[in-house]
Amino acid sequence: MKIIAIKSFMQRDGNRPRLLVRVDTDEGISGWGEAYNHGPDRALVPVLDYLALQIAGHDPRRVEFLYQMLLQSSRFPPGAIGLAAIAAIEQALWDISAKALNVPVYRLLGGAMRDRVRVYLGVYTAPDPRDGVAKMLEMEDRYGLSAFKLSPYRRDLHAGRWGLLCEEAGQYFAALRRLAPPEFEFAFDAHAKIFEPYQAIQLGNALAPYDPLFFEEPIRPEHIPAWARLRSQLQAPLATGECLYNRFEFLSLLAAGGADIVQPDVCVVGGLIEMRRIAALAEAHFVSVAPHNPMGPLATAVNLHLAAAMPNFKILEYRLPTDVPWAVDPYLPVGGYLELRPDRAGWGLEIDPRALERDDYVHWERKLPGKPDGSTGYT
Repeated sequence: MKIIAIKSFMQRDGNRPRLLVRVDTDEGISGWGEAYNHGPDRALVPVLDYLALQIAGHDPRRVEFLYQMLLQSSRFPPGAIGLAAIAAIEQALWDISAKALNVPVYRLLGGAMRDRVRVYLGVYTAPDPRDGVAKMLEMEDRYGLSAFKLSPYRRDLHAGRWGLLCEEAGQYFAALRRLAPPEFEFAFDAHAKIFEPYQAIQLGNALAPYDPLFFEEPIRPEHIPAWARLRSQLQAPLATGECLYNRFEFLSLLAAGGADIVQPDVCVVGGLIEMRRIAALAEAHFVSVAPHNPMGPLATAVNLHLAAAMPNFKILEYRLPTDVPWAVDPYLPVGGYLELRPDRAGWGLEIDPRALERDDYVHWERKLPGKPDGSTGYT
């Protein structure tokens, strides 16, 4: 079996862009992958075309060999764009390998060590706790969901006294606890918007009395000692990792004791091989893995197979698919879990090629807030 072509497709999932990659072989088996593509999205296409030339004619089932070749063929280690492109190709190689054997991908990863994968849903559009709980109860009724992630900020975090913002966050969480069923779990994502670690500690500890599932990425990831200090003084579980790119960065974080939960993204770190190495490092430090997954139905399928075979898996971030005609029968939660599909080969998700015939790209970029003095909101 040989690789004969790589094709990329600019698509959307509701109001978010998605970039799908298909790797074709001379035996008629094709594999699919999804790239991390939250900017600059269109830069990925020429990178994928360049990488396609390097692996054309190779056996796609030599996943480790081709992955290492793609990593090492550049003079310098690939950055965000390069790793996102490699991740999509590597995912497609696993898909081909499993389809060639007519088995699910998780069978190639050592088999399923769990029957289903628990997920949590982001709920960011309900500032009033009653509206938020009403939305969550709807999701519980439809999908059995009982774990959710919210923003800890009840207002502009640059307007007013920081201690008051922390107090309001604690009051908000207390109201959620009063209104929601007691078994509901709540995580809070600070989106790396806080510069001073002591402020992150204040905010996290304001949430801590009400038992958060975790407090996610309050500060930037670059300075590992700040994470060690943060975790040592935080009374809530600390989660981070979506902005880290490889096992070496995660090893530095773990060795410093900088996280209770790590959140690598399979579409960011280069694919399943690196993701599993990161998980093994975390396991050796008694740290669980809650994969970062704000992506589309294909990335969710990839994460499902990873989670099924991962010993220290905790919970998976999940986004309900919205107006995604290219994903046939996407994975949807049942009782708060994604069920495995042992009778389906590869990722277990069919992609409709007819829905990909036209470019359906939608532009998205991170909104950059400002401070009262006119400077940018992120330091």
